[in-house]
Amino acid sequence: MSKATPKRLPALAGLLLAGLALGQAQRSIDVDVFDAGKVKAIPVTLEGFTGETLALLKFDLFVQGFEFVDKAKAQFTIKGSHDESGVSGAVYDHVKRAFILNKRYRGGGTRLLAHTFANNVVETITGSPGIGLTRVAFRQFHGRNTEIHVADFDGHNAKRLTLDNSIAAGPEWTPNNNTLYYYSYRRHNPDIYSHNLQTGVRRTVARYSGSNISPTVSPDGRRLAMVLSKAGSPDIWVGSANGTGLRRLTTTKEAESSPCWSPDGRWICFASRASGSTRLYKIPANGGAMSRIRTIGVMNATEPDWSPDGKAIVFTTMRGGGVFEVCIVPPGGGNVEVLATGEDPSWAPNSRTLMFTRRSGRKRVLSVLDVPTKRVKTLPRSFPGNCSQSAWTK
Repeated sequence: MSKATPKRLPALAGLLLAGLALGQAQRSIDVDVFDAGKVKAIPVTLEGFTGETLALLKFDLFVQGFEFVDKAKAQFTIKGSHDESGVSGAVYDHVKRAFILNKRYRGGGTRLLAHTFANNVVETITGSPGIGLTRVAFRQFHGRNTEIHVADFDGHNAKRLTLDNSIAAGPEWTPNNNTLYYYSYRRHNPDIYSHNLQTGVRRTVARYSGSNISPTVSPDGRRLAMVLSKAGSPDIWVGSANGTGLRRLTTTKEAESSPCWSPDGRWICFASRASGSTRLYKIPANGGAMSRIRTIGVMNATEPDWSPDGKAIVFTTMRGGGVFEVCIVPPGGGNVEVLATGEDPSWAPNSRTLMFTRRSGRKRVLSVLDVPTKRVKTLPRSFPGNCSQSAWTK
């Protein structure tokens, strides 16, 4: 298996690499490069692909660290063809002067086959699995209400999951990706629900007096962390996946929010005002003392998400003037690196790509960020309404 020539990376990027037009084809590729990272993308050239297949390959590869150059400057040539019978694809390594991938893909629609080929390209060149077949859940505004939607990670095939005609928010996937947890005001109180996407069955998980919000499932799928105010202040609680056997983890009498699990299931990271301003903390998932995660250079930190490989935590901070920024810090704390202007970051399964919310005028749009190169691509802008709070499948 061939891998791209390694580069010298910034500290945090090195940690990472070591380890909707609804139902319609995307007509164009919007590339929004807000801040160039110090890591160079892998130079490739594309040959033989057209239309939707070409657009899809460009999207998938761009957000996973590839750039498109003239053949004379390319390290790899990705070539192929597509017709009604399927997709043919190959990768030629100009350094090795040999083909390192050559396959024919059949038995599915154009999008499925093209995403599969893109995944194979990414894994062949970088050694990391591709994310082309992953999905995201997100909150979309419908007037004053919000509903939970799901879509392919590039914004296609979007479907509305809830019809609560109220406020539904905070979607989170189970590890097997067949169930979403979220909270909803459908009964005039923020309550937590689980929703099986295969059967359509929705179950009430937490419905206590006060707030029941921010559910997040443990990596083994057996436990649920959430924010409940049943004891007074909003605290972090953990129970079984069906909401029973609750245990209160924090007792600060301050507002805790946004819990997320470490990939080994031993820790829960969250935001708290225990020290005055909102900071990141972690606490043993089985109970114990909470400890602060130092975010040097940032005075407030919210909405953490722990990378699947365990090597970084992304979060949101707000600067002066109400500007939100997506930042990254090692799990043990340390210097903060600003990745992009935006909020609500969510890791892809590859621990390299992020989805986050960016404000474009008065509209909130979902964007995808390649962390090492800091290049951003915006999802199709024809989504009807503001979108935020994306959550990637595991």
